[in-house]
Amino acid sequence: MEGNRLSTHSSDLLRKIKELTLSILADLSEGRSPLIFIQRFRIHCTNLDSNCCCSSNKPNGHEILTFQKESHVHRIDVLLRVLLIVQQLLQENKHGSKRDIYYMHPSVFSDQSVVDRAINDICILLQCSRHNLNVVSAGNGLVMGWLRFFEAGRKFDCINSLNTAHTIPVLVEDVKDLVSVAQYILVVEKESVFQRLANDQFCKKNRCVVITGRGYPDVPTRRFLLLLVDKLCLPVYCLVDCDPYGFDILATYRFGSMQMAYDAKFLRVPQIQWLGAFPSDSENYDLPQHCLLPLTKEDKRKTEAMLLRCYLWQQVPNWRSELELMLQRGVKFEIEALSVHSLSFLSDVYIPSKIQQGTYICHI
Repeated sequence: MEGNRLSTHSSDLLRKIKELTLSILADLSEGRSPLIFIQRFRIHCTNLDSNCCCSSNKPNGHEILTFQKESHVHRIDVLLRVLLIVQQLLQENKHGSKRDIYYMHPSVFSDQSVVDRAINDICILLQCSRHNLNVVSAGNGLVMGWLRFFEAGRKFDCINSLNTAHTIPVLVEDVKDLVSVAQYILVVEKESVFQRLANDQFCKKNRCVVITGRGYPDVPTRRFLLLLVDKLCLPVYCLVDCDPYGFDILATYRFGSMQMAYDAKFLRVPQIQWLGAFPSDSENYDLPQHCLLPLTKEDKRKTEAMLLRCYLWQQVPNWRSELELMLQRGVKFEIEALSVHSLSFLSDVYIPSKIQQGTYICHI
């Protein structure tokens, strides 16, 4: 929403921006090189023998940016340019995307990842979430099912068209009047599976809400899912491919991403339960050998690295066991492989039976 009145939060951020820039100017005017302290956060480590505090939302060290290091000069330049744009967005009570910001100085920024890093640094410096800066990302997520809500005055009536995909709102904080008679929330990794469920009229046959982030979930998708879980108090299940990347997507929903570890508590859903696909499902559901693909060297490397994450040992050991089994067997398969039995096997048999029989891995 745009308007003339600044929120208390925006005013507080503008004050912090002013204090930060004045301190930098004061150092420069007195011939000192400014020191910018940026705290560092993480959602996991690889020290399996210690009682780490990765999930405590506390910083794990810090980084110091200074003009005295040539490698830091460009990074500070980018940070201050992005900070100026953020200040303008807050003052004018407008929203801009990360891509909008990139194209304001493309020759200086050179790459979108440079802007993304600066935005993360600014969030840490100002101790806020990215959406508080009025910086939004283009939403990729889709939702369908037994749900109705308003966003910025616009009505989303998924219930009226149960198997029609609706885009997930970018400004999640503007979502109001959530109404649902669903019994659970199902998160699926990719759009092809989402469309399979839509074609099979899954939501009409099963009283649920289905969400997809279309791969690695963006911030609006994760924030929207967290909002639904908090407001509706429904069980939430996640269905991903039986491969390292599917597991990593599952972990992103459950624990957050390392890139935005500073904001993980607002971007993770601890209640999420892993519905599948498990390595053991290939036997339990009689998948023929031609549906199983060998793990590549990159798959094995990624799996071995994920197995070292501390949260797999401390919080979800059963998840770790399935990941170890995947590595041991050396094969992977996609969710769509279940279609070898019938086109609607996923909708009619696999998902309903797993939920009814409780053959999923619960959160702790």
